[in-house]
Amino acid sequence: MPQAQTKETGSVSINIRAKTKQRDLIDQAADRLGRSRSDFMLEAACREAEDVLLDQTFFTVDEVTFAQFQALLDNPLPPTDKLRRLLKTKAPWEQ
Repeated sequence: MPQAQTKETGSVSINIRAKTKQRDLIDQAADRLGRSRSDFMLEAACREAEDVLLDQTFFTVDEVTFAQFQALLDNPLPPTDKLRRLLKTKAPWEQ
């Protein structure tokens, strides 16, 4: 399905079909949050997409590396200014 793209905003159109009950449920939730249907749906879809992608990340390590990892979890380093700054930084998908 072709997507219309506007040069000014770089946004694209996403069209989906829904049952009346689904649309009404979405509208009710969006209204409770003071958001438009589009904003609500896009935010929910992006949040789910992020969860799916993050859940698919898989890595393996040897026993020594895993033991070191567990030790770090059990005895975390004290917070530093760099860590505080990092924790305040928005994730790329939130920008």
